[in-house]
Amino acid sequence: MSTSLHHQAIEHLGTRIVRGELPTGHVMLAEHLEDELKVSRSVVREAVRVLQSLGLVETIKRVGIRVLPANRWNPFDPSVIRWRLAGEGRGAQLRSLAELRTAVEPVAAELAAANAPDDIRSELVEISHAMREAGVAGDVPRFLDLDIRFHSLLLTGSGNEMFANLVGQVAETLTGRTMHGLMPDHPQTYALQWHVDVAEAIATGNGPAAREASDKIMHETIADMEPSWRDQPRVFVPVRPA
Repeated sequence: MSTSLHHQAIEHLGTRIVRGELPTGHVMLAEHLEDELKVSRSVVREAVRVLQSLGLVETIKRVGIRVLPANRWNPFDPSVIRWRLAGEGRGAQLRSLAELRTAVEPVAAELAAANAPDDIRSELVEISHAMREAGVAGDVPRFLDLDIRFHSLLLTGSGNEMFANLVGQVAETLTGRTMHGLMPDHPQTYALQWHVDVAEAIATGNGPAAREASDKIMHETIADMEPSWRDQPRVFVPVRPA
């Protein structure tokens, strides 16, 4: 099976579902997808299997492949996040991710101050200063790489494996904001300093200061992006019976 064809099939179908071009309840047939995508049945089968694992579709015997509603999608999967960021639901996706990060990252910073190994502490300080240099210089690609690394180290340094598994989601968020022009070429000086403050507080084991500086970063992020989601509907996931 061609990995490239497999990837293209997933991207094509996933993007169309998330954008609403294939609406909830729409039924697809495998043979029609073969013709549309110009791929083999095995490629279609594998692509559908992946989309099923993401909660985007379900297969129904003697009916076909049915598109599921947004409340069934896996909101933590980086592919789903990337597709949502590329579509009309970008604002709602950014809001959900910003609210998640606001709940998690300040706590992770405080935990990192107590638990992070020495190498993570020192690297965070080094990266925070490099971020400030890249931000002042307007070096967007370098700043993005450093920003992803900084927040990844912050989450993993907490010593909480569930926080650490949010690294991919945060990376997609930062990448998406940059790709879609939602990050300034020259970040605010105080925001750059807050990253340094987080890193230095973690390095010295000052949990409350690390949490406070991280909280400032996240609330500034929400304030910056709030106009992008002001009119976006929220997704309410039904509570399943016990």
